[in-house]
Amino acid sequence: MNVNPFKTRYAVLYAFALFFIIASALLRITFIYISFGETLLTLASSAIILFKGLVFDFGVVLYFSILYSIYLLVLPQRFNRSGFNKVFSFAMVFLMILFASFSFFAEFTFWREFESRFNFIAVDYLVYTYEVVNNINESYPLPYLISAVAVISLFVLWLFIINKKFQDSFNSNSRFKYRLIHTVVFGLLVTVYILFIDNSWAERGRNRYQNELSKAGIYSFFSAFKNNELNYSQFYALLNDRDAFRIARKLIQEPGAEFTVLPESIKRNIKASGGEQLLPNVIMVVLESFSADFMGQFGNNTQLTPVLDSLADRSILFTNMYATGTRTVRGMEALSLAVPPTPGNSIVRRKNNKQLSTIGSIFRSKGYKTTFFYGGDGYFDNMNQYFGSNGFDIVDRGRKLTVGDNYTASRRTIQDKDVNFENAWGICDQDLYNTVIKDADGKFSKNQPFYDFVMTTSNHRPFTYPEGKVDIPSGSSREGAVKYTDYAIGEFLKLAKTKPWFNNTVFIFVADHCASSAGKNEIDVAKYHIPAMVYNLPRTVPSKLNQVCSQIDLYPTLFSFLNWSYQSNIYGKNILDSNYVQRAWVATYQKLGYMKNDSLVILSPKKKVESVFYDRSTNEQKEIKVSKTLVDEAISYYQTAYYLYSKGGLKE
Repeated sequence: MNVNPFKTRYAVLYAFALFFIIASALLRITFIYISFGETLLTLASSAIILFKGLVFDFGVVLYFSILYSIYLLVLPQRFNRSGFNKVFSFAMVFLMILFASFSFFAEFTFWREFESRFNFIAVDYLVYTYEVVNNINESYPLPYLISAVAVISLFVLWLFIINKKFQDSFNSNSRFKYRLIHTVVFGLLVTVYILFIDNSWAERGRNRYQNELSKAGIYSFFSAFKNNELNYSQFYALLNDRDAFRIARKLIQEPGAEFTVLPESIKRNIKASGGEQLLPNVIMVVLESFSADFMGQFGNNTQLTPVLDSLADRSILFTNMYATGTRTVRGMEALSLAVPPTPGNSIVRRKNNKQLSTIGSIFRSKGYKTTFFYGGDGYFDNMNQYFGSNGFDIVDRGRKLTVGDNYTASRRTIQDKDVNFENAWGICDQDLYNTVIKDADGKFSKNQPFYDFVMTTSNHRPFTYPEGKVDIPSGSSREGAVKYTDYAIGEFLKLAKTKPWFNNTVFIFVADHCASSAGKNEIDVAKYHIPAMVYNLPRTVPSKLNQVCSQIDLYPTLFSFLNWSYQSNIYGKNILDSNYVQRAWVATYQKLGYMKNDSLVILSPKKKVESVFYDRSTNEQKEIKVSKTLVDEAISYYQTAYYLYSKGGLKE
């Protein structure tokens, strides 16, 4: 038996590895040429770049090869020369070459625009597929480029053929023991890469360009997908960290607040003005995809929300509240952490999101039991892991707790007997509210005050709900789902009013984000305007709070009504404070907006800063130049929020 790996069944696999490593090295040299003036190369740094680059390239080869390696292991020797194996191997290797060639082309265009390897922006492009494909099609002769990639891939395949790599593979007589050793070694090396070779290994130098050149694009892409974030310090406009915190602390300062840590922290003690502290139960209902303009209170004349419109007149109504983002997990982040959004995905879906100083932490410091309710499987979007790792008990409709769930919170599954209607996203809102009420009954019987975070699902495509509840057929339209959402709230409150705990319970109804907002690459401020109301608040009269504010301001304002003193590590403010200045944060995955009065500052990758005047009456945005002070405010908020998350400063 020939032990030369290029003459065994694995011949084509090793040929592909050689092709990939050579092509990737040439691409790395091309990037050095393009950005030579910024790399500040020395002999030592060049050696580090090439060595680290080879390590990452080898890792990509392993990931590419593992499945085909397993196939070569299990394929019996008698089938090695079969027609099936020949067709399968040609197709498999061609697809590997095609994917690699396409990734090299994509990396080249990405570097030309961002001078960076793939990062969360590239992951983000998967979310904005329509916009990105159109942009590429307008910027490049896409049919020709795709054809070129296919031709190059066929050419490489032809090189493999004329160099007899396929022939060597098909004619080999590699024993099972030999094949097993090869595949096991591949598997062990892949395990080593998964456990120990993190993309951050390439980010330890002081020169950003050298760090990026050390990486491999595909490796960076999956690292960004896994970590769900975009490094603010690398891609956005910056201030000195000390200056950023000095500005941010000044902006969040309010009467009765005393900072406890200096200087790169926002931890402070909030002291109430005096008087009795109120300790009602609090149930917050987060309404899925619920825009303010669904309600008659905000100008809708289609009578979709008679319950909420009536409730608004009997509540503390925030008339100008804005969501921080365009997805449920971003709304959860704002309502549980009260921090501005950081680039990339929500902290709910990221690593290192355990034991944070959440709104729930403040409730627990007052003796409350905190619970997260969800009508679907909370495994989705990492919700259970996030809430369970931050002190919340879990009540959801998902699978049972498994070994892979790395949180210790109590978890209960909503049983079939308690479900009357269910779709792909979860049980209907009425069934979820009934679960919340039963849980409240149990806690009340034990004299246990409670804070509930309730996430609904009925106002989500496919817009199905129990028949006969509203006059729009189930599954026919968003309007029907909105109307059912409103109806279910009415039924929820009717039942709650029969309970002995009702009079001492505050109900919050707030949206996670607006409808039809996900997938918008540009910031359309009107698509962030959400309803929020606090109902049944003790010793208060209904009123409208017209200040422009953010989701992150909801709880500081509530705590002011309750006259609470507490330790704060949040950015939100009491909007009733006489020194409050109207502002809000509105962001996509990449673009970070800071709106103050009628000015909107937008921070983007490549350290780009834009500013516009926002006319609320027409929803028009016109480019203007704003003061450096306002730009610095925007930067300080986002920069410090990212700093605190990445450095562990948001921990309890």
